[in-house]
Amino acid sequence: MSHIPNRVGISLLAAALTLPMIAPSTTQAASAADSAEVRRLIDDVMPEVIEWRRDIHQHPELGNRETRTAGLVSDHLKALGIEVRTGIAHTGVVGILRGAKDGPVVALRADMDALPVTEAVDLSFASKVTTTYNGKEVGVAHACGHDAHTAILMGAAEVLANMKDEIKGTVMFIFQPAEEGAPQGEEGGAAMMLKEGLFAELKPDAVFGLHVMPKQLGTIEVRERGTLASSDSFTIKVTGKQTHGGMPWNGVDPIVLASQIVLGLQTITSRQVDLTKSASVISVGAINGGLRANIIPNEVEMVGTIRMLDSDIRKSVHEMMERTVNNIAESGGGSAELHITPGYPVTYNDPELTRRMMPSLEKVADVKEALPMTPAEDFAFYAQEVPGMYFFLGAAPENPEDIYPNHSPKFQLNEKALPIGVTAMTTVALDFLNGQ
Repeated sequence: MSHIPNRVGISLLAAALTLPMIAPSTTQAASAADSAEVRRLIDDVMPEVIEWRRDIHQHPELGNRETRTAGLVSDHLKALGIEVRTGIAHTGVVGILRGAKDGPVVALRADMDALPVTEAVDLSFASKVTTTYNGKEVGVAHACGHDAHTAILMGAAEVLANMKDEIKGTVMFIFQPAEEGAPQGEEGGAAMMLKEGLFAELKPDAVFGLHVMPKQLGTIEVRERGTLASSDSFTIKVTGKQTHGGMPWNGVDPIVLASQIVLGLQTITSRQVDLTKSASVISVGAINGGLRANIIPNEVEMVGTIRMLDSDIRKSVHEMMERTVNNIAESGGGSAELHITPGYPVTYNDPELTRRMMPSLEKVADVKEALPMTPAEDFAFYAQEVPGMYFFLGAAPENPEDIYPNHSPKFQLNEKALPIGVTAMTTVALDFLNGQ
């Protein structure tokens, strides 16, 4: 682990906390999270948070392979006197902090995995890691900010552990592997953690998570209900009748049928779904069929993705796709098979919980209403089990030329967002446990 002098962390902390901390309005109830003691504990832990983030960034690991990161997390939680369970869904780590007083259970979640991306950012702690992914040699980088998520939650765990005697209830810290998806042929992520009994013995009353985004520093964005889209994949096999390309009437052309199916799928989202209720996306990402210019092939295969922000519309779109694919293929004398593989569900923010916790976030940053987005997030599985709230932390670099989207090889975040994240996670946990 590289050494970072404390003066670096404190300097960043001072700059960041000066920016986002907003004095509670007269309509906001005071809470333990408003105390000078909490702010001092956050101030004290920030040099470590920065060091953890940089260390994890420099040593990224892909989904189901986060062994080093999990070890770092586990050792830290144990040192804090927190009950620790490891090896859940391969490399997942769960910490249980039982407060001195009775109360509800709140869960805080961070994802630990990196992406198969070669980093293109000039940092002293940039990743140089390469590995094999799905049979290919790839670079590995935290191009989505999960290094920050992990460090933020490690910091919140230290703050809350130091407040154990004041906590009314229990805090569950979920450090999750494989949010970006498991390697081919493997299970992983939130669904696997739940399958292996994450909530079986201790079920939270609420679960919270955050994600850094290239948004304005000092802001948090959140919305009720559908926040991030469901993500399903599909394959379509179109069968025709092979024949000579110069005499297409002697066969059935699956390439033409496949082309008509692609257009037909777009009319589902543009003409059959009420777009005033929810956004929807059907995208075909690949079409494969045929070998020669003068041979009409027997089969064509397509693969694609489906994104929805409403669970009921998601179900109806699946039905519309089945009808569209089959009818178009049959109208041309061919046949088609559609196979939809369910992926992540809609990330749904419980409206009552979100409204309740809004004042807590407003103590920390300038809170804005998030626009719905069509990427997916497997936090959704937790929010299917218990009320959940997922929010976005503005972490854009100060130089506009350095702002790139998540998953870009040039993605980078502003470390001044880290104390805002620690404060936000600490605040929602304490306020929820205190009944606010």
